[in-house]
Amino acid sequence: MTLSKIIRRDFIKKALVGAAAFAIVPRHVLGGNGFLAPSDHLTKGVIGVGSMGRGHFEYSGTKTVAICDVDTRHLALAQKQLKDRATEYRDYRDLIQDAQVDIVHIATPPHWHGIMAVDAARAGKDIWCEKPMTRTIGEGKRVKEAVAQHGNMFRLNTWFRYDRDFYGMQVPVKKIKKLVDTGMLGWPLKVTISKHTGFDWKFYWVGNENLPEEKIPAELDYDMWLGPAPYKPYSAHRVHTTFRGYWDYDGGGLGDMGQHYLDPVQYFLGKDNESPVKIEVDAPQQHYDAVGTWRKITYTYADGCQIVLDGAGSEVGKPYIEGPDGKLFKGFVSDIPDLERKLSQYPDPAPQVDDFLESCRSRQKFALNEENGYYSATLVNLGLAALRLNRTLHYDSDKQEFVGDPGANRLINQPMRGPWTI
Repeated sequence: MTLSKIIRRDFIKKALVGAAAFAIVPRHVLGGNGFLAPSDHLTKGVIGVGSMGRGHFEYSGTKTVAICDVDTRHLALAQKQLKDRATEYRDYRDLIQDAQVDIVHIATPPHWHGIMAVDAARAGKDIWCEKPMTRTIGEGKRVKEAVAQHGNMFRLNTWFRYDRDFYGMQVPVKKIKKLVDTGMLGWPLKVTISKHTGFDWKFYWVGNENLPEEKIPAELDYDMWLGPAPYKPYSAHRVHTTFRGYWDYDGGGLGDMGQHYLDPVQYFLGKDNESPVKIEVDAPQQHYDAVGTWRKITYTYADGCQIVLDGAGSEVGKPYIEGPDGKLFKGFVSDIPDLERKLSQYPDPAPQVDDFLESCRSRQKFALNEENGYYSATLVNLGLAALRLNRTLHYDSDKQEFVGDPGANRLINQPMRGPWTI
């Protein structure tokens, strides 16, 4: 028996043993007619076909064959946009059991990400998840564990650690990492994320207090839209394009943009397996339902490295990265003389798997996956916890829990509305 057949046999055996909830064997572990040739398109099922979900139908090398949404208007718009009609679902659990789907793309509000990712992992699907990875730290842990248990490939959809120029820095992040790795800036480092270094926290993603109760539109299954979130009367501003302004579903501008900005910082600081130990916040008192704005959030790691989120725009003239031996400013401008020549003498950072389809075929982890994505999602959720409680928090990076703070620890694993669990 060849090695490939042995591996395939073991995969099938494990998939069948774990099929108590989902009796599905993914195509990548099947022989015969189920074998996926390298030239074949991978198929996608998209959960949540609002503007974000519809914007990712045409991903090279994939074909969208199934769509799911709780709003029939979204489904109709999606069908008009697709070249070939896709199978429609109103319940995501039906989509993830569809044998024609290779990749489940989760493009829902974040309060659904954790449950859907875990269920897709159990169903043997590879997973493409929009940011933030999860709305809570505890949900992130469950996703990480489920993917490890079931051997799925996982992609978190923010790309700056491996692709494109990085906002105000105007260079790919790998060049910033190369500079940090040389040690020319010294250590520890302070990174300031501000409008002055090219970043926008999108503070228009705030909620409205005292929302009026409105009639639920006939096309929307509002109970399913809420899912695990606490029941609150329907208001148009609570759902769809403005949901980010409410704690139950997301976290305002930080929830929306946090992993875009913070994941690359985590990467070039070498913190992919570590969390900060102190989170300080300067912000107005937050409303119990509606997310508000903040002035500053500061993360401090055990080795003294800091990440400063400047929401007020007060850090005028500050460098993007500051170390004891050098500074790096917007546009990759530094106070280190002859920087480009010096950098050319050092090796580039290790290559990353930056093609998710290749990851699915080769079973090699994608550049931004469930493990490093968990830690950058945790950065977002640590900041949101400090903001929501409006106090300094201390965090145990090894145990992944807050130190001596029961109130903060209750935010790690937040209760879900029945019958939903993760």
